[in-house]
Amino acid sequence: MTTRLDSVRRAIAETAASCGRGEGAVTLVAVSKTHPAEAVEEALSAGQRVFGENRVQEAKAKFPALKERFPDLELHLIGPLQTNKVKDAVALFDVIQTLDRPKLAEALADEMAKTGRRPRCLIEVNTGEEPQKAGIAPAEVEAFLADCRDRLGLPVTGLMCIPPVDEEPAMHFALLAEMARRLGLAEISMGMSGDYETAVRFGATHVRVGTAIFGARPYPAE
Repeated sequence: MTTRLDSVRRAIAETAASCGRGEGAVTLVAVSKTHPAEAVEEALSAGQRVFGENRVQEAKAKFPALKERFPDLELHLIGPLQTNKVKDAVALFDVIQTLDRPKLAEALADEMAKTGRRPRCLIEVNTGEEPQKAGIAPAEVEAFLADCRDRLGLPVTGLMCIPPVDEEPAMHFALLAEMARRLGLAEISMGMSGDYETAVRFGATHVRVGTAIFGARPYPAE
């Protein structure tokens, strides 16, 4: 696994350099969903400190003990967040990348006000405007951002997207990067195992890579 991690890091660094982007311009979020704590620990031993999880319950079982041993570990929620899991999510995660609807924004603002803990938030943008997919439609992002920041006081620092599987991701990455630039948002989370180098070329500040680091996911049998 360490070899795969090194290979991904090298590819990110080389791609960024080829675009004139400096060292450290892109943060690798190692997506450890469905992989055991031992796999995370191996990545931590290799110097990786930023991880992504899809499910609050899985992260809650895996990460508190690791965070105690590695205080500089940064944990990102990259999967959908139900409002009944907001309390746990705010307590555990350092970044919530999937702020995707007004009801969730309200719940996050309430919990942050109660606890004083303020994980950074990224708005998930449905760049393909797919009806079955979560996220804010591109035309509505500016108004949603203003509401999240001005009325609710949420620490929104960037945008995130998951392009449609059957479309060229570059056009979606270009759209997200341009929106972030226009809105003055510093963080752009886009790109996964199959297309993270393309995402880096289009300005990603965070890429979410799982399979290329940890291997195929060990999904439990139904």
